[in-house]
Amino acid sequence: MYSARRKWTRQGIRLVLIALALAGAWYIRAYRGSAILELYGLITRPFQGEEKLATEQFLADQRVRELQNRLSEVEYQNQQLKTLLGYYKAQKQPVITSPIIGRSADDWWREIVIGRGSADGIKVGASVTGTGGLVGRVTTVTPHTSRVMLVSNANSRVGATIGRGRSMGLIQGRDSQIATLRFFEKAPDVKVGDVVTTSNVSRLFTPGLPIGRVISVNLEQNPAPTAQIEFTATVNHLEWVFVHPVGEP
Repeated sequence: MYSARRKWTRQGIRLVLIALALAGAWYIRAYRGSAILELYGLITRPFQGEEKLATEQFLADQRVRELQNRLSEVEYQNQQLKTLLGYYKAQKQPVITSPIIGRSADDWWREIVIGRGSADGIKVGASVTGTGGLVGRVTTVTPHTSRVMLVSNANSRVGATIGRGRSMGLIQGRDSQIATLRFFEKAPDVKVGDVVTTSNVSRLFTPGLPIGRVISVNLEQNPAPTAQIEFTATVNHLEWVFVHPVGEP
């Protein structure tokens, strides 16, 4: 009987301790949690201030970079407009200025879509130039847009004349800034550096438009000599073009 009483006493003490532990945990959770959070906030507040300052500095730096980028773009556009204005004034006949509004990555060297159409006086067959020289020919027209086949297109053919020696040939695009000129004669008068323009007898392009410069010559090529031409207009970086009305230089 004594051992049984001793056993119940031990069990009771254990239960009381468990109850006290649970009550203490509940008390801390209910009444001390806010105090603990407040203490935690007090300790970490200096670090939070530093973090806030770092975040504000980061945002300020990002804003400065954004403004710098905008300024660079405005300066670039201003320079572009000055160049376009100079080119426009140099034309002997009126031309139609148009922005590039469409260009596929798959057909980058083949065609572009411009933001002018029949409502602006553009017709199929009109020659298209950029700053530097010929870039293509209008192939289709809608009231407000036009599609242009680029001279760099592998399917493009342009009648051309060597400015110095007046030798003539046909330029074929190669889907790049370089094209091949195949001469009509067996012994053309041509050398590296010669200027190439559209032919005076061409039926597709306005005559006398600059196309490019000769960068290499192969007079042994069969069945006719050839030359490699680099376009003077940056065909791969077009943003604006000039459309020459059909029948006008």
